[in-house]
Amino acid sequence: MSAVANLDDRPRPALRGAARVGIGGPVGSGKTALLERMIPRFVARGTNLAVITNDLVTQEDAERVKRSGLIDPARVRAVETGACPHTAIREDPTLNLQTAEELERAWPGLELVLIESGGDNLASTFSLDLVDYWLFVIDTAGGDDIPRKRGLGILQSDLLVINKVDLAPHVGVDIDRMMREGLDVRRNRPIRLTNCRTGDGVDEVVRIIAREVLFEDS
Repeated sequence: MSAVANLDDRPRPALRGAARVGIGGPVGSGKTALLERMIPRFVARGTNLAVITNDLVTQEDAERVKRSGLIDPARVRAVETGACPHTAIREDPTLNLQTAEELERAWPGLELVLIESGGDNLASTFSLDLVDYWLFVIDTAGGDDIPRKRGLGILQSDLLVINKVDLAPHVGVDIDRMMREGLDVRRNRPIRLTNCRTGDGVDEVVRIIAREVLFEDS
């Protein structure tokens, strides 16, 4: 059996306290933009929410979210990985685990922690000791061959998000082909299209997380 199959078939730990949802993907794919679009939608649903962002040696993404006015800045924490981003979400997620636990202590009744990874390559995945569910974000500007490259993020994520659909006509990308080939390599596991500049498609991403992770009616 392949290493990919072994990783994909691991049993998931039981939900512990607040649900944790990872958001990964390459640099510039739109992870932070998606996060910023998701926050007010979860707030509108009444979800008790907090956010963790991962950056290499800065807290830039966390500061951006804090300044956005979308969420109480005290509910946003930064993790500086100091190494390749996947290290802190896969090989040794201790810093993220500790930060999530700190947020749960600070905010009793916390229901959901969104954990944004630093930008990484197509092989990036989340440890299932850290998250209960994870998204992988790619974008059309990266080319419509990305699904065919079969990176672990493409294959193993619970939900694949193809962002920047508005750019497809300008970069010669066939979105229908991306969807077809993505569904093929993912064995029909879900894919959603988004334009985080306008918010198109984000409601559906939020509904999926609410249903699959928070067990709410969508």
